[in-house]
Amino acid sequence: MRGTRTAPRRVIRFVIAGLCLVLAVAGLAYAAQPAKPGLSLGISPAGQSVTRGQTATYTVSVTSTGGFTGAVSLSASGLPSGASGTFSPPSVTLASGGKAQTTLTMNTGSTTPIGSFTFTVQGASGKVSGTVSATLTVNAPVSSSIALSATPASVRLAPGSTAVYTLQLTRTNFPGPITLGVVGGLPTGATAVYSPNPATGTSSTLQITTPTTANDGTYTLYLTASGQSQSGSPLYAYASVQLVVQSTGKPFTISGNLSGALAPGVSRPLGLTLTNPNKKPISVTNLTVALASVTRTQYAISHNQPCGPADYKITQYSGTYPLTVPGNAAAVVPIGSAPQVAMLDTASNQDGCKGATVTFTYSGAGQGS
Repeated sequence: MRGTRTAPRRVIRFVIAGLCLVLAVAGLAYAAQPAKPGLSLGISPAGQSVTRGQTATYTVSVTSTGGFTGAVSLSASGLPSGASGTFSPPSVTLASGGKAQTTLTMNTGSTTPIGSFTFTVQGASGKVSGTVSATLTVNAPVSSSIALSATPASVRLAPGSTAVYTLQLTRTNFPGPITLGVVGGLPTGATAVYSPNPATGTSSTLQITTPTTANDGTYTLYLTASGQSQSGSPLYAYASVQLVVQSTGKPFTISGNLSGALAPGVSRPLGLTLTNPNKKPISVTNLTVALASVTRTQYAISHNQPCGPADYKITQYSGTYPLTVPGNAAAVVPIGSAPQVAMLDTASNQDGCKGATVTFTYSGAGQGS
């Protein structure tokens, strides 16, 4: 009787923490698992704002990963009611490692609700798929009775800081209150506060406070102004600004004081000092001031004499940028271009503003080597 022959064995030894581990491998070979075929989607821009009834156009890119090849069909979900999305072309064909683009046209109708909406684009080919999300902000038709503008157009700041924008309202035969809002674009966890809101005059201040966890990036904020005509018809106006969050900025402090007491019709410069704790010089831009609070005297409170942010107006820094602050030193903002604080002379009784304490918040962006 012949003996049974067995396959030769290769012995692989691994030494782990002083132990010898012996594995017998019967002619086996190991190789890295190949990447699974897949799809990667991108969309530009990440968000758009349109008036209800208008269209918005996005560019969608589809990229082959893991050696995927074939035709990919596109679809969109999460659209607001009364809106529809069409792709041109509706499908793309990819070679291994290839990339293709399609155009998504978002159509809004007369019944599409006002607001900011997040929708999802999906590319699918059999069991292989990929997705990407974007936002669409739908605004009501603009009215000729009110107009809205904001300055500065862009503010750069570090996470955990506050950005300040000044809003100007233009009224055409419309004396009523105007309610202000932000309908989209804020970083996650950020808050937006207008002062005053509603606005009964021609200006307001918007403060955007970002959390320390805010992601770096450029955010487009869509601002709204709404009112109601004497006939009850809604009136709308819009503006947009940018908020740039950048965690690599240089820290510095801003302090300030008014040059004198305020009274109805009187404007005073706000002396600002920029202090740089860094060893090297920094360049400061986007210097802005906002009215934080108005605290009346106890007499004014007990006699029900009102005074609030609507009694004051701030004119922002008017000089050139950047403002250079030496290392480990302080620099004073030139008084000729410093922000101005005015107490408005209104038709209402302003006795409550006598002796009131007015506080401010400051923001700016510091860059350096």
